[in-house]
Amino acid sequence: MLESAAPSPGFATRCTRVLLSPWSRLGLLATLLAAAGATVLVCRPERLLADGWPPQLSGGAAVVLFAVAYGLCTAAFVPRPILNLAAGALFGAPFGTAAALAGTVLGSGIAFGLGRLLGQDALRPLLRGRWLRAADRQLSRHGFRSMLAIRLFPGVPFAAANYCAAVSRMGWLPFLLATGLGSVPNTAAYVIAGSHATAPTSPAFIAAMGFIALTGLAAVVVAWRKRGRMRESGEHAPS
Repeated sequence: MLESAAPSPGFATRCTRVLLSPWSRLGLLATLLAAAGATVLVCRPERLLADGWPPQLSGGAAVVLFAVAYGLCTAAFVPRPILNLAAGALFGAPFGTAAALAGTVLGSGIAFGLGRLLGQDALRPLLRGRWLRAADRQLSRHGFRSMLAIRLFPGVPFAAANYCAAVSRMGWLPFLLATGLGSVPNTAAYVIAGSHATAPTSPAFIAAMGFIALTGLAAVVVAWRKRGRMRESGEHAPS
C-alpha cells in the first residue's frame, strides 16, 4: 500500500518562514536602526547641552528619565560623549555619573539584544575574512576581557562594539558586566567635565580632560598591539 505524500506547507506557513528567516530579520534590524537614526536627526538630543532639561522635571524622576533616554539614544548611534557632558551639566558629577552609567548599560543591552535576535544568524556566515575571524574568536572566547578593554580604552564606537559583540558568541552576563565596569572611568571623566564646563580653567575640568586625553592615547597603543596579535592569530588559524 502506497503511503500518501506529506501535505505541502500552506501559504501562511511559507510566509511565516520567510518573515522569520535570518535575512528578513536582518532587514528589520536595518530598518529599525535607520528609523532610530532619522528620529535622532529630527529630535536633536544634543540640544540638552544648550537648552537644558525641562524645568518641570527634577529630582530622582528626572535622573531615571534621563538614563532611559540616554540608553535609547546610544542604541541609535548618538555619541556618548555628548550625552555624558549633558549628564554632568544637568545633574552634577554624582547623579550625572549614575544616570550616564545606567543609560550606558541599558543602551548596550538594547543594542546587544537587537543584534543577537535579528542579526546574528545572517551575519555569522559572512565572517570569512582573516581579521574578522580573529576578532570573532577573541570576542567569543575572551568576551569579558575583550569588552572590558574596549570600554576602558575608547576608540571603537560604542554602538558598533555593541552590535559586533552581538554577532559573536559572547554571553549576556560577561558583556553587560564588562560594559558597566569598563565604562566607569571615561564616563565619570566626561560627566565631571560637563559639570565644570562653565569653569574650563578649574582643576576638576583640566584633570578630567587630561584623563580623557591619556585614555585616548592609551587606546591607540592598545589597538596597535592588538592589531599585531590578531594578525598573528589569523595567520595561524586553520583555513
